[in-house]
Amino acid sequence: MLTKIFPFLRWFPISGENMRSDLVAGITVAMILVPQSMAYATLAGLPVVYGLYASFLPVIIASLWGASRFLHTGPVAMLSLMSAAAIEPLATRGSEEFIQLSLTLALMVGVLRLALGLFRMGVLINLASHPVILGFTNAAALIIGLSLLNSFMNVPMPRSDSFLYDLSNVIQQLPLAHLPTLLFGIGTLVALHLMRKHFPRLPGVLVVVLACTLISALTGYEKTASVTPAQVTDTDARASFEELVANQAALQRVKDAQKSVAEQVKASTASGGRDYRLQAELMRLQGEEQSLKHHLYRQRLEAYQYALTPVTQPDGSLLYARAERNGWFAPAWRWAGGSAETFVLAGGGRVVGSIPTGIPGFSMISFDLGIMSGLFATAFIMAMIGFMEATSISRALAAKTREKLNPNQELIGQGLANIVGSFFQSYVVSGSFSRSAVAAKVGARTGFYAIISALGVMLVMLYLTPYLYHLPQPVLAAIVMSAVFGLIDIKSMVHSWSVRRSDGTVGLVTFATTLLMAPSLADGVLVGVILTVLVFLASTMKPRSEILGRTAQGALAGAVTHDLAPVSEHYVALRFDASLVFINAAFFEEAVLKALSQFPSASALLVVGNGINRIDATGEEKLRALAQDLNAAGVTLMLAGLKRPVREALDRAGLTAVIGEENIFASKDIAVRLLDERFKKQDAEAAA
Repeated sequence: MLTKIFPFLRWFPISGENMRSDLVAGITVAMILVPQSMAYATLAGLPVVYGLYASFLPVIIASLWGASRFLHTGPVAMLSLMSAAAIEPLATRGSEEFIQLSLTLALMVGVLRLALGLFRMGVLINLASHPVILGFTNAAALIIGLSLLNSFMNVPMPRSDSFLYDLSNVIQQLPLAHLPTLLFGIGTLVALHLMRKHFPRLPGVLVVVLACTLISALTGYEKTASVTPAQVTDTDARASFEELVANQAALQRVKDAQKSVAEQVKASTASGGRDYRLQAELMRLQGEEQSLKHHLYRQRLEAYQYALTPVTQPDGSLLYARAERNGWFAPAWRWAGGSAETFVLAGGGRVVGSIPTGIPGFSMISFDLGIMSGLFATAFIMAMIGFMEATSISRALAAKTREKLNPNQELIGQGLANIVGSFFQSYVVSGSFSRSAVAAKVGARTGFYAIISALGVMLVMLYLTPYLYHLPQPVLAAIVMSAVFGLIDIKSMVHSWSVRRSDGTVGLVTFATTLLMAPSLADGVLVGVILTVLVFLASTMKPRSEILGRTAQGALAGAVTHDLAPVSEHYVALRFDASLVFINAAFFEEAVLKALSQFPSASALLVVGNGINRIDATGEEKLRALAQDLNAAGVTLMLAGLKRPVREALDRAGLTAVIGEENIFASKDIAVRLLDERFKKQDAEAAA
């Protein structure tokens, strides 16, 4: 009982050998976790420090209350992207509101996972078939990797409702790409590949991060300048910057007004009234917000087109004029942000910047029921996808170690990790394949290794964050790309198609739908699940049924499939390969009548029911009606090979007496032998 409530008690007593193994595994994983978590935080639209926060307490909680001793919980690429996509329509990336909503989403995902675990609903994972998971994973891996393409080029990627449209805008900006940024990104991918291939025992991610941070600091990779509007001498550029800043301020005013009106509407509804004027004003503000966002989308791209160059004046001051050249090899200063009083221009690449020092403190989450209800569907999909990911990882590792898994306990552990983490500034977390695989490979013995990795992150947060200031953003993007592109598995999708065309179609549709509907990844999963259910219902409504013939060896087989003659001219043998239930009862009747229409001289119909696993009230009623109607037409209905539960159901319903005990046979072979003898005897009597 104690180990059910406190699963971590199974670790004890920890031997010295296990402690040493866990210590090595924990340190190894920590060296991967720190840079990886920072990269995933940027994918979630959050400051990098929130990746470190998500790698501290949630890791410890999940390890203590999870089921697998190898599973490492923390930030993961897929849920990071889904978190950003869910919150982006509600708040600006990196803003305080965006951060708070990310924490709220983590709490919702945690509560849902905990509830599913406590009520032992882990079986819900079976709703998503293997082709759906394959299609979704392949599409999500592509989306995650390509969504960071702008970080590789150091160009803006304003977010809209269509990922493919946003991506096309990034590709169009390829001539404006920043060459040093490209070199950092491509160099990181190459270095990670070479490290994995030639030095697999070394923490390649950490080595690359340290090397790139040092190069960035020594070469002055980051270059920024704060200038006044008057210092921008190019009138077109200055006008574009001023219009962009003005619209950003207008958007903020609209959001503030929208929040105020929403609170008034809420107060009015709570008092029992309904102020339609306020509701109309709220709808107007929402429309204005969408209009401004769409306008800002284009303006950010236009503002970045202006390449400026500093010109030193006789008094030593700088003015920024239009650059003569604009391209990869032309040094230029471009728009990077600012306000009406100060423009921020960037002449280099982007770095992580200042990271707050210290461990995360407790913070209360604001419970806005309106926003939470809007996020519920996404939170549920994220809870299930994260659980699928964690379960598949755990099963893969358990298969090698013969560890017994409890999916419901894993749900509880993951749920508690998200709930506790959300109150300590952590966004959504789940099980990580890469870190779990590393832990198993280096010899982790118990979940204690994950706690050691979390303590390693704590040391980084307390003492080492100032040294990460110059870490280039394209390096973090390359780390994510390197991780997610390894998830792309086209061979398995092709294999699903070869096994069963309908499964291949489901996987392909899920893949295409997820791409088309991005950034709303949850919609791709829903389409896949619905399509899977429809395919299942279609196959259940019209199961396989076939008239049987006799092979040269005397065995029964499908007459059409094997090009065989019918079993007999006196009776028809029909095989039905499904349970006889409400959804296919009409099809069963149709199959029986069609078989008899092909053999009008037959006086008996034998239904081979080895594939009938169960029968419900509708199926029983259909069988009863057929037996009576066929008997009235001079045709005897016979059954063979029924399973015991089906036979008992017929006995309880009194259908055995209607059909006749002599017409129900234990197996098809006995039935055919007895029927052959019966009709042979009748033929002999008729001849006499």
